[in-house]
Amino acid sequence: MPRKRRPKLAVWKFASCDGCQLSLLDCEDELLTIAGELEISYFVEASKAVVKGPYDISLVEGSIAAPHDLERIQHVRQISKFVMPIGACATAGGIQGLRNFAKVENYIPLVYARPQVIEALETSTPISAHVPVDFELQGCPINKRQLVEVVSALLQGRKPVVSPHSVCMECKMRGNICVQVALGIPCLGPVTHAGCGAICPTYQRGCYGCYGPKETPNTASLSAWFSQRLGVTEPELLRLFRTFNAGAEPFRQESEAHDH
Repeated sequence: MPRKRRPKLAVWKFASCDGCQLSLLDCEDELLTIAGELEISYFVEASKAVVKGPYDISLVEGSIAAPHDLERIQHVRQISKFVMPIGACATAGGIQGLRNFAKVENYIPLVYARPQVIEALETSTPISAHVPVDFELQGCPINKRQLVEVVSALLQGRKPVVSPHSVCMECKMRGNICVQVALGIPCLGPVTHAGCGAICPTYQRGCYGCYGPKETPNTASLSAWFSQRLGVTEPELLRLFRTFNAGAEPFRQESEAHDH
């Protein structure tokens, strides 16, 4: 009896720091198990071996930030059955999305010795702005356990179980005090998607919003609380929402509301 074909997995890199791909490699034992169920066909970060597509699952790291990315992401979509952007760059434009609030050509000469060879788009945008995607996994970097859950769910033909709640719930589960209420530290936990395990509040720091906005975040209410209760200024509010997920729609809108 012929062996059932293993689904082909591809991992693609666009404009990013490679942190989310490293999170996949950091799965270690889990990755070995997944490798037994999948054929890792294209993953340049891990292997030079390339198996020709089409692919069943494509994990996409990075934002669309250069002209050649536009054509390449269309090709990835065409040869992939399931496309999943992973990480803040792929789901929200990443830290490089800060260029969306300025003129990128003003900064290129300050960074590169030969600016004339640099090709960059005016904006850094998520994968979903250019092609249909099937699922998104937020984080900077992603949570490797969430990644394993999503891939496992795909192999089993079920819906992934990735909780939509905020970082506040993770603080409650860890028994943390609320740094915002008890210590007066501005914290984006109430509007940020869970996944980090509330690392920053656990060490008495405010959440930086690494996992992007949770479902239906009330950013305006949180900003008002920061301003009225903690005395946070407009420039400080602007900076709070312009970090790793500055391009995510709720965070972008809130930052623009304080950009005078």
